[in-house]
Amino acid sequence: QVQLVESGGGLVQAGESLRLSCAASGRTFSSYNMGWFRQVPGKERESVAAISGSGSVTYYAGFVKGRFTISRDNAKNTVYLQMNSLKPEDTAVYFCSAGRTGWPRPGEYWGQGTQVTVSS
Repeated sequence: QVQLVESGGGLVQAGESLRLSCAASGRTFSSYNMGWFRQVPGKERESVAAISGSGSVTYYAGFVKGRFTISRDNAKNTVYLQMNSLKPEDTAVYFCSAGRTGWPRPGEYWGQGTQVTVSS
């Protein structure tokens, strides 16, 4: 069982940055691929980025390439999403996920989500 807790969301203006964090419980964190997803009301949850267990392989959705960076610190059981040059359309609830399968959309475990709001 893996428990995930996101933090770092908030309200920012367009062009600013935020860093989301996702802290995971358990002693086998490095064996899990980790992902970030986002969802707005009335729409399906969409994949934003993913990172392999070792951190050597990453995936990004086309709409965030060059602006967002996913990383992980296996010693701290934490995965990060650095979001730069934020746009109003990035406004969503962002979810952290973990999974041993389903690359690049690991979805075995989910966090509760953190709200990101970008004003124009």
